[in-house]
Amino acid sequence: MGQLEVAVNFFIALFALIDPVGNVPLFAAATRGVPKGAQRRLALYIALFAAGFLSFFYITGTAMLQFFGISMPAFRIAGGVMLLILGLNMAKEEEGESDIDGALFDENGEPLGAGEHARRHFERMIVPFGMPLLVGPGAISAVVIYASEADDWPSRISGIGAIAAVALSILIAFLLSRVISKLLGRIGMMIVVRVLGLVLCAMAVQFIIVGLSGATVGFIRGSAVHPWQTR
Repeated sequence: MGQLEVAVNFFIALFALIDPVGNVPLFAAATRGVPKGAQRRLALYIALFAAGFLSFFYITGTAMLQFFGISMPAFRIAGGVMLLILGLNMAKEEEGESDIDGALFDENGEPLGAGEHARRHFERMIVPFGMPLLVGPGAISAVVIYASEADDWPSRISGIGAIAAVALSILIAFLLSRVISKLLGRIGMMIVVRVLGLVLCAMAVQFIIVGLSGATVGFIRGSAVHPWQTR
C-alpha cells in the first residue's frame, strides 16, 4: 500500500471518527449568541487544538496516558462524565441564559474584542467539546495505530498531512455553523440546544458504559456496548 493510499485511508478513518459535519449543530448550539468574528476565531482555535493534540498522540502514542497511569477505559469514563455535565447544562438552559453572557464585557465594563471573546469562550468549551467530543479515545486510538504502521519519515509526514486535512475540514464545517443558526432562527436553535443536550447526555452515558466494559469482565452486556452492531 502506497503512502498516498495510507494517508487517504487515515484521513477517512479520522474524519469518520471525529465527524466534523455531525458536530456542526453542536458547535452552533454551544456558540449561540457569540459574535460572528469571535465565532470564526473559535472555530479556528478548535481546529488548531484538534490538529495539535492528534499530532501529539501521533508522535508520542499513548506515552502521556502511560506516564500518568491512565487506561483508555478510564479516559472514556472521565470523558463521559465531562460530556454529561455539558449535556445537562444544554438541556436545562433557559431562554436568554448562556454562560457567555457575562463574558461580553471586561472587568472595566468595556466590550470585549473578537479575539478576547473567542479566547474566553474557548477556555470554557475546550473540555469537553474539543476533548473528548472531537478528540476522543477512538480518534486517539486511530492515530496511535496508524503511527505504529508508519516506519519511515515520508509515511509519518503523510500521516501529519492527513491530520492537518481533518483539522481543515473541522474549520470549514464549523465556519458554516452560522448558516445553520440563521436557518433555524432563535426558537429553532432553542429546540436544537435542548434536543442536542439530551443527545450529549446519551453519548456521555454510552462513553461510560464502554469504559466500564473495558475496565471490568462480564459487568456490562455486549449488547449495551455495541447496541446497533450487525449480527
